[in-house]
Amino acid sequence: MRHDEMIGKVQALAQLPDRGTAERATHAVVSTLAERLPSGLARHVAAQLPPDLAAAMREAADASAGRDSGAAGERFGLTTFTGRVAVRAGTDEDRALRDAAAVLEVLDAALAPELTERMAGALPADIRELLPVARATQDTGRFR
Repeated sequence: MRHDEMIGKVQALAQLPDRGTAERATHAVVSTLAERLPSGLARHVAAQLPPDLAAAMREAADASAGRDSGAAGERFGLTTFTGRVAVRAGTDEDRALRDAAAVLEVLDAALAPELTERMAGALPADIRELLPVARATQDTGRFR
């Protein structure tokens, strides 16, 4: 999926007022997600993203891995996730939560299904619930 298409979809799904706001939200979520994922997985996700989003994801993953002296990703839940997204996007936490759900839905459509599944498996349950694949499998009772 191309960058412009991704930002447009985020803007529409999150009902954001303009592309600049959608761009900030998307970068905030991608960067925060990269901090939470194991660095190798974040790099695999980045490889399937448009160049500027890929760069933001790799940069956040590298910085996070450097802080933790490992490749496991930082350990934090939904509250910290939305707090970081809110700070990066310059919004409140309620808006950050809605934006994150929209960005993750667009990522779900942009990434190979097996990569989305790996990403879901690396996230704690509270963040994983934002992913469309997690919501769909919960609705059918097949969630692992």
